[in-house]
Amino acid sequence: MSKKVLVVSEIRDGEYRNISFEAIAAAKQMADGGEIVGVLLGKSVSEHAKEMVHFGADRVITVEHDHLSHYTPEGYTQALHSVVEQEKPDGLLMGHTSIGRDLAPKLASRLKSGLVSDVVSLEVAGEEVIFTRPIYSGKAFEKVVVSDGLLFATLRPNNIAALEKDESLSSTVESLDVEIKDLQTIIKEVVKNTASGVDLSEASVIVAGGRGMKGEENFKILDELAEVLNGAVGASRGACDAEYCDYALQIGQTGKVVTPDLYIAVGLSGAIQHVAGMSNSKVIVAINKDPEAEIFQIADYGIVGDLFDVIPKLTAEFKKVLV
Repeated sequence: MSKKVLVVSEIRDGEYRNISFEAIAAAKQMADGGEIVGVLLGKSVSEHAKEMVHFGADRVITVEHDHLSHYTPEGYTQALHSVVEQEKPDGLLMGHTSIGRDLAPKLASRLKSGLVSDVVSLEVAGEEVIFTRPIYSGKAFEKVVVSDGLLFATLRPNNIAALEKDESLSSTVESLDVEIKDLQTIIKEVVKNTASGVDLSEASVIVAGGRGMKGEENFKILDELAEVLNGAVGASRGACDAEYCDYALQIGQTGKVVTPDLYIAVGLSGAIQHVAGMSNSKVIVAINKDPEAEIFQIADYGIVGDLFDVIPKLTAEFKKVLV
């Protein structure tokens, strides 16, 4: 039976996050011929609405409000609750991003709905939608079927391919007025202290450093390699704790979970807490001078050597091919 599925998009600095389009592709599978409704929250976001249509949304609802100019869980929950009340969808999808991880459980509680989090794939079998998600720090996967109520899930970025963009597609864009009140938190200004560039959670290539980097200044060689590969720089918790880099770069059980096409682990021991955040990367290359380092157990390719010799040579070789 066809279903109506809402897809909550994310825009950062005027640009869509890729997970918005990946979620539309997932919604197409779920809907089984039904309607895909894009939802866009913020302030002055209507100009971006047609992009969702070009990636497969049948209709887009924009919700604009002064209290939505920056993300707050209270404001976004109230706004989305109003959209769900109006649309009465069968399914609701959003990214398993920093916003999605915070927003989804609050909205699920308000809707008195279940929630399947961190979904990496889904399939439709008859009337059932089967969600697959990792458990035990990525060591196993479970399949989840929602037997009753709203099919509400968050999707891990970089796991479901977006549909091809088709600018010939057109549809209606609707505006919905909502009431947002009794906010306990109002954000007046956002100050960023992370480096600009490719978003870590959506990067197809990640170069990550551990304690073996030995200092903040040495992360520059990772920046150079990542720039050549059009990738992002990440780090282990050990490197962050040692103040080699900002915690915004942390990958692992208590940091970001990433699934790039290529993950280059530099000076990383392979602690289970870090592996939990990157073990599902499609190709893992480990660089460590210790041949017994645990990271080699999960790596597809390994280089035993001094990272301060290996990384500059890799960067130089990639420049010859890619630049």
